[in-house]
Amino acid sequence: MPELPEVEALAAFLRERAVGRTVAAVGVGDIAALKTFRPAPDALVGGVVADATRHGKWLDLMVATTTGEPVHLVWHLSRAGWVRWSDRLATTPVRPGRSPLALRVRLDDGSGFDLTEQGTRKRLAVHVVTDPLDVPQIASLGVEPLSPAFTRDRFAELVRSRNQQIKGLLRGQDTIAGIGNAYSDEILHAARTSPFALTGKLTDEQVNVIYEAIRDVLAQAVAEASGKPAAELKDAKRRGMRVHGRTGQPCPGWDGTPCGDTVHEVSFADSSLQYCPTCQTGGKPLADRRLSKLLR
Repeated sequence: MPELPEVEALAAFLRERAVGRTVAAVGVGDIAALKTFRPAPDALVGGVVADATRHGKWLDLMVATTTGEPVHLVWHLSRAGWVRWSDRLATTPVRPGRSPLALRVRLDDGSGFDLTEQGTRKRLAVHVVTDPLDVPQIASLGVEPLSPAFTRDRFAELVRSRNQQIKGLLRGQDTIAGIGNAYSDEILHAARTSPFALTGKLTDEQVNVIYEAIRDVLAQAVAEASGKPAAELKDAKRRGMRVHGRTGQPCPGWDGTPCGDTVHEVSFADSSLQYCPTCQTGGKPLADRRLSKLLR
């Protein structure tokens, strides 16, 4: 799933190519992906793209319409969705069917993008709204971790406000916006912290270390994704991972010095996490998630 760094790069990619262009056509290929009905997608046609931004993992294309009112095309790519840009987008009418194509936006110079989703579990969500906050999932987002509002004290307040596993706190979009399964693995590896560590038992020093890891890991990932075309972002993300998705491979070490251990995995019903026992859990492998405790 694209997370904050990739979504930030996609927003920058769309800003560079789409801002100032007029929307020539919008075609819906998957009615189920469209979660709103008013305004209709056709409200975007004839409007000028004014900006492309993000809210956590949500992308937001703002269009200044012919009526003068802005309309926002907002979408969440979920696990299998993606933005596929073309300098010469197909002009054939979009027809609903079994194609991966969910939505097509064509601009006045012939360029544009498709929103696609592979697989049978369709979770891509597209909204057309006059205000992004009309999307409940956006309205409920927590603090942006690279914003000035995400201070050390704010993070400590979030940690102390509940007692839960730290990985769950990092992934909670109503707590911190934009971090998902992959970057929470990377952050906790850099912070030498078990994903199952309870927030209520973290020391002030541990909280500080995790805070710094959040800022450093995300800032580095954003820098590495910056300027890359949309087609290259997935591979770039995979290459940049130290532990996530690297089960069984040598751990590169939390500080870049190999620790001699291998990356381990804990599987869930529909996902998994990766970590290094030497770097994060005192050398003890984590038990199956259903047990939620360390092997003894």
